[in-house]
Amino acid sequence: MSQDTDQIIAVPAVSGKTRRHFLGMAGLMGAGAMLSGCTSVFATTPAKANLDAVIFNFALNLEYLEAAFYLAAVGKLELLDAAGGNSSMVTLPAGFTGKNGNGVSFATPAIAAYANETAIDELNHVKVIRKVLGSAAVAQPQLDLGPAFAAAGNAASKGAITGFNPYANELFFLHGAFIFEDVGVTAYKGAARLLVDDSSGGNLENAAGILAVEAYHAGMIRTLLYQQKDVVAAAGLTVAQIVQAISDLRDAVDGPSDDDQGITDGSMSNIVLADNNSIAYSRTPRNVANIVFLDTTGKAAAGGFFPNGLAGNSVTGDYSSILSL
Repeated sequence: MSQDTDQIIAVPAVSGKTRRHFLGMAGLMGAGAMLSGCTSVFATTPAKANLDAVIFNFALNLEYLEAAFYLAAVGKLELLDAAGGNSSMVTLPAGFTGKNGNGVSFATPAIAAYANETAIDELNHVKVIRKVLGSAAVAQPQLDLGPAFAAAGNAASKGAITGFNPYANELFFLHGAFIFEDVGVTAYKGAARLLVDDSSGGNLENAAGILAVEAYHAGMIRTLLYQQKDVVAAAGLTVAQIVQAISDLRDAVDGPSDDDQGITDGSMSNIVLADNNSIAYSRTPRNVANIVFLDTTGKAAAGGFFPNGLAGNSVTGDYSSILSL
């Protein structure tokens, strides 16, 4: 695929930077610094502008999902509406609203603080991607944060855990967050090769900034789970065993590669999910779709956390242009 796609976001020029160095610099700067002054600037070549819009709208669907998950956990799901989302299109476990303070009953202040911070981060990601896409931004699709989690828990544990509810307590919340966070990191990493690589930075640098924030979140989640790795969480399974089961499920549905990892490696911790060179893995859009659809066929267009599929529009179509990559 061509690597000369024009940028959506205008940023200051940086001369003499290779793509690899650009990613490193973007990771150090973080999303907030890079995105704070972004504007909606589309390319003059429609085909190139459309490709970037498709990729960023694919990411926007995922950010809607993460924002809804975390906002509901802290009882602030209503904030999604003002950001361009739709809280009425979020299915939650029976009796749980996720609004107006009705969130997880956190027992640990530090975990509550983490959840609140991450909720705002994910909400900001929705806002900023919608801003750079402008009128090309897709609306929020129907999101399933109730039955889909129960199905994922059942599949991961091979039937040992039924009715999994990530909002039941703070430990289950951490397991629910684990399902998403590593996927976000590998999704943005995989998208890097599809975005513009020129002297003005643009989309690649901004996507790398969001990747860095997602990686901070993933590291925090994996650390918090590792601290409780020997705690029996459900159905006689320890935290480490459940995390490994979730990791195995993601590996089973995302494609033929066996890259995903739990939080332990023998007697050692495994907080950073990376290859033997300590480089983060990539997932293609199809790999990511397989996970969020809870699909083993590699062909599904809906299901799991997106029961009616991803939201598209006249620009994005059905995402076939990137799901086939």
